[in-house]
Amino acid sequence: MKNRIKVFRAEHDMTQEQLAQLIGITRNTVISIEKGKYYPSLLIGYRIARLFNVGIDEVFIFEDGLDDYKTGA
Repeated sequence: MKNRIKVFRAEHDMTQEQLAQLIGITRNTVISIEKGKYYPSLLIGYRIARLFNVGIDEVFIFEDGLDDYKTGA
């Protein structure tokens, strides 16, 4: 699952530490999420999306290959 957290942080001139404090996680967790090494809980995902005033699907891009399965590709 890809994400655009770094992009949204840059648009809001926000550091990883600031984001972490605002949503109640550690900076290391923010780093891991941004790098795609850790998938956040739904609650954390919603907190991030609400903080940036966007939908959760604008922050996280879910790629599971299901579309290929449906189309027979």
